[in-house]
Amino acid sequence: MTATSEIAVDAPLRGDWAAEVRELARQRDAVILAHNYQLPEIQEVAHHVGDSLGLSRVAAAAKASTIVFCGVHFMAETAKILSYDKTVLIPDERAGCSLAEAINADQLRAWKAEHPGAVVVSYVNTTAAVKAETDICCTSSNAVDVVASIPEDTPVLFCPDQFLGAHVQRQLNRPNMHIWLGECHVHAGINGAQLRARVDADPDAELFIHPECGCTTSALYLVGAGVVPETRAKILSTSGMVAAAERTTARKVLVATETGMLHQLSKANPFVVFEPVNRAAVCKYMKMITPARLLRSLRDGVDVVDVPPDIAERARRSVERMIAIGASSPTGE
Repeated sequence: MTATSEIAVDAPLRGDWAAEVRELARQRDAVILAHNYQLPEIQEVAHHVGDSLGLSRVAAAAKASTIVFCGVHFMAETAKILSYDKTVLIPDERAGCSLAEAINADQLRAWKAEHPGAVVVSYVNTTAAVKAETDICCTSSNAVDVVASIPEDTPVLFCPDQFLGAHVQRQLNRPNMHIWLGECHVHAGINGAQLRARVDADPDAELFIHPECGCTTSALYLVGAGVVPETRAKILSTSGMVAAAERTTARKVLVATETGMLHQLSKANPFVVFEPVNRAAVCKYMKMITPARLLRSLRDGVDVVDVPPDIAERARRSVERMIAIGASSPTGE
């Protein structure tokens, strides 16, 4: 792509851009899905906004011939896996994920060879090729349920997020879990020192903490030490945060996850002040999906997401198992 076209793609838009997006979607018979971490204007124009599990369910049931996924690449791949007969577009194919890159299919195969008989549980934040080597996927909300569904005497290989894996292991007290040492660079950057500083500054605030965060253990320590009452510290998936936001009576909530989440939380309860634990917790890949790029994607039918048929078939089994277990859980990634 030339420098000129790059500038044009990200040029300022007219005020009616959202109406143009919706009209183009109608013409293309497209449904627009947006993750909770997307820019607010992208969330507002999408037909469906949610977490990985919720959007996976929408993709699987989509009647439209085209799915436009405003998220990162592994999410669009998952939509293609679940709706292989549909055209799946992502407004910018460069929108990757540091966590998904933490393990590849070759590494997973080698790990499996070291632990014959183990069941592989992969976080949905993985590539299609990794999902194809996986027994069952999970999200942050159903990870405990997924691992609990595996016989207690069967070893589990959990990848790629070490913080989510540690959270599941704590919840289940399961010593035969082997955890891959991967991380989301954004969530890992939300650390215990930042959390403690915010708690000290706002001692009456509630805490909403995503289990991918590097501060999860610190949050549990603060509860154990009596610094934060157990009722005010909640480890939640992103959709779990929305549900908790609707119910909270707190004046302020400190939120430990990617800052795009604040838009949905504020919509869920406009009477509460939601503040990030770390204002720098911004995923540059999520923010690559801009209004101009969404328009370009709908106008020109780009960027197309494809998954080889053999990989898609094997990956579908692990994702469908995740959705089946997720159906009994109210929240998702």
